[in-house]
Amino acid sequence: MIIQKEIIDLATPTGLMRTYVHRPEGDKAYPVILLYSEIFQQTGPIERAARLMAGHGYAVLVPEIFHELNPIGTVLAYDQAGSDKGNSDKMGKSVESYDSDNQAMITWLSDQPWCNGQIGAMGFCIGGHLAFRAALQPQIKATACFYPTDLHTNVIPNQAGQHSMDRLTDISGELLMFWGRQDPHIPATGRALVYQKLSAAEINFSWHEVNGQHAFMRDEGLRYDAQLAMLGYQCALGLFGRVLA
Repeated sequence: MIIQKEIIDLATPTGLMRTYVHRPEGDKAYPVILLYSEIFQQTGPIERAARLMAGHGYAVLVPEIFHELNPIGTVLAYDQAGSDKGNSDKMGKSVESYDSDNQAMITWLSDQPWCNGQIGAMGFCIGGHLAFRAALQPQIKATACFYPTDLHTNVIPNQAGQHSMDRLTDISGELLMFWGRQDPHIPATGRALVYQKLSAAEINFSWHEVNGQHAFMRDEGLRYDAQLAMLGYQCALGLFGRVLA
């Protein structure tokens, strides 16, 4: 498929949110994937991930996750300064604000002729957590979370009872959880805690652990593992193809 790209600026309660739309050319209606970036926003690897998914017959929306905290169009570099700024932004935005961001995208999609009403979510690192957060919305039917950070902790600012793991009963769709065993940000004890809570809540989910480091799906840098990345994409495409078809 030939993929087209457009940029939209959506109004949210916390300000304009730039959102990048990657979708097959033409007017045919497709399922939609809300794709959440790492702390660096839409970098080259994230855009390529979005276009990869779009090339399999999906319209993909990539929001600027820290739109309240940066000039519109900001992309952080994969260096120490970019990492420091992104981690600072992560601690500067309440988790509830992501809910209103998600609602803004879902509401906008309802008026788009190329959206067939079937919506999923996907993300990497903090974006994996944000995809998990999107799954709280009843419209989200399938979600793929790649090494989602801070699910096993409670460090992202939130009000009492609003941590993502405290709201498992709001998840109605299917989850795919994909982890790297050598990820220092999510140790075995943290992964086990998430598994136990998902199981206790009787969430419909699949669980995948591979021998990969943090950010092994990012196709830049020394931690990229092309074979594991391909496996991750195949699992996500299998989920979306089955549930959103």
